[in-house]
Amino acid sequence: MTATARVWRCSGLRWTPEGPALVWDGGRRSPLTRGKRVAFAVAEGTTRRCVGARGNDCPLRAAVSGRSTGARCEECARLDRAHSVAADTLADDPRPYRVYLAWFGPGMTKVGITAAERGSARLLEQGAVCFSWLGTGPLMAARRTEELLRAALNVPDRVPYAEKRAVRAQLPQTGIERAREVSELHARARALPAWPESLDPAPCQVVDHIEAFGIQQAEPAFADVRELIPGGTLAGELVAVAGPDLHLAVAGHGVVVLDTRLMTGWDLVTPQPSHSGEPIIPVRKFTSGSANRQDGLF
Repeated sequence: MTATARVWRCSGLRWTPEGPALVWDGGRRSPLTRGKRVAFAVAEGTTRRCVGARGNDCPLRAAVSGRSTGARCEECARLDRAHSVAADTLADDPRPYRVYLAWFGPGMTKVGITAAERGSARLLEQGAVCFSWLGTGPLMAARRTEELLRAALNVPDRVPYAEKRAVRAQLPQTGIERAREVSELHARARALPAWPESLDPAPCQVVDHIEAFGIQQAEPAFADVRELIPGGTLAGELVAVAGPDLHLAVAGHGVVVLDTRLMTGWDLVTPQPSHSGEPIIPVRKFTSGSANRQDGLF
């Protein structure tokens, strides 16, 4: 990195009413429109640093793993989670919450909750291909409903991102097919006894994000980036965005998925023209039996 190179630090991807955008430290946003060229390099000789917690910098500026999607050291991760809804430390939160069913692909439906004021932003952030609300009510009623579905119907509250990415190339072609599992599970959920009285049930109205993500119009991805490394570069045409993932058409390789959470904590710069000896970027191919196999780009 030269003395005059401008350094950028990414705060992650946000879904706004105008669409997805990369957010940079300082508040600047880069809208992510399909067809846009995305290119960056990790500054030479740098180390990925903890991004801190709850808007505060990490006091130790601790080094973190390149594969960590949270980009936080152990202490900052603990502090961040302690103040989250998932930690159940906000039982007296007066805001209404919504329970939802989210579908990511065949056999991949989960139950979750989100603050009603956030609308469907949480579903876009998770990369839900389609979803339906189950009901709205106080936080603890929403939590009890979530637990009811896990216990009675064996519905998980998490789906690993790696599984979401790998299945996107095999999604059903029609909205009716994509909505089927959510519709069926919604009916089974509403038929359960012991439904919390303070939760106002919602009718099944499946919302499909396939157009918002642009997945069907894009060439299927063949791999995802496992981590960024000092001196590594990545450049490609943006063909789809799903959750935190950018689907980039990389010249000579095909479509590669980049989880933008891997960008946080790094010093990023404008890439220089390619040169011999350029470091590889580890990727994992979406092929059967190769869950732990790695190859390189560039």
